[in-house]
Amino acid sequence: MPLITCVIWSNVDQVDLIVALISPPVRLNSLLTNFQTNTISLMADGLIFLGAIVYYYCVRILRKKGRKWSIWRSTSYYLGLSVIFIATGSGFASYDDSVFFMHVIQHLLLMNLVPILIALSAPITLLLQASQRKVQTKTLKVINSKVFGIITFPLLAWLGNWLTMYTYFLTPIYTLSLKHPLFHDFTHLQFLLVGYNYWVQILGLDPLRHRLSIGSRLIFLLSGIPFGSFLGVAIMQMKTSIAPFAHSLSDTHTGGALLWGIGEIFTFGALTVIFFQWAKTDEREAKRIDREMYPTT
Repeated sequence: MPLITCVIWSNVDQVDLIVALISPPVRLNSLLTNFQTNTISLMADGLIFLGAIVYYYCVRILRKKGRKWSIWRSTSYYLGLSVIFIATGSGFASYDDSVFFMHVIQHLLLMNLVPILIALSAPITLLLQASQRKVQTKTLKVINSKVFGIITFPLLAWLGNWLTMYTYFLTPIYTLSLKHPLFHDFTHLQFLLVGYNYWVQILGLDPLRHRLSIGSRLIFLLSGIPFGSFLGVAIMQMKTSIAPFAHSLSDTHTGGALLWGIGEIFTFGALTVIFFQWAKTDEREAKRIDREMYPTT
């Protein structure tokens, strides 16, 4: 619970009580032992476990067919699921409503790191390769549908990502999420879905109706840098706490700095992955040209 400091003074007519809420210190013991056991968290843990089983089962099917699946993709997927649990089910989540900078880290994990890892694991491609014709047909029907095409349209994905961040941190929605646990849990899902829709445009390996070129991905990613920086700086320059009943002003400023700094780390990490994918694309294209020019006899 937050530490409460009370300052009392009096004059002729009244006594004023000022209560300042100070964000509690983050303790290693709490991080390691305070696992979330409420109904929503346990349901989320169950879905994480189910997702792990389905992915493993699909990889096994491919192996039985004599086909290989990249160990790096599998590793990326399971790391993504692990980060979801750390952010929402471990002792880490016990601070998300009392310490703002921990809430920011949770936000960045769910909206950036997890979507990046899942996008690089190509789960839809795995499903298409491992499933039967009926499932493949239904999956492709969804991917090629107008609704899915609108949802995953790059401009809407970009707007959805940044509008979610600005709306959450710069409007009363943030304090609303602290006061209503169920709504707070819903925001976690919102972060995941919006973040995935954003990062799959940049790094995703799965089929999309609107596939961006490498150059367009770079523009898509780099255009968000000033928006992320401005949001972090805006929180760092707040004159009052983002939620005076829960966080101290210094905690608020620390959260803004982390939102800016860690967000930029994800951006430049993604740039590295894009250039790596670009190099692999050029390599495959060079091999294709060599096969056409010098066919084997």
